[in-house]
Amino acid sequence: MYKTVHAYYVYILTNKRNGTLYIGMTNDLERRVFEHKKKLVDGFTKRYGLGILVYFETYQYVKDAIVREKRLKKWKRQWKIELIEKENPGWQDLAADWYD
Repeated sequence: MYKTVHAYYVYILTNKRNGTLYIGMTNDLERRVFEHKKKLVDGFTKRYGLGILVYFETYQYVKDAIVREKRLKKWKRQWKIELIEKENPGWQDLAADWYD
């Protein structure tokens, strides 16, 4: 019997450096970011034009990803900015070359 390894992601999107921030969780980061970029789902990210992936973390267990997402959403804005800038100081779109 084979054990399937799952991956879950907590991610942060923005519309520009120091812009509006959105924190989400998914089991398919490439698909979910594509949906945000192409504005395929109505909601916050579509309304505010959030399609720049500036940060993400990977988890093996969905429970851990959900806990982390909820904690990040409660963080002060400045803490979120510091988290992004620690890993991605230029606020580069980490998904810029994922799609043709």
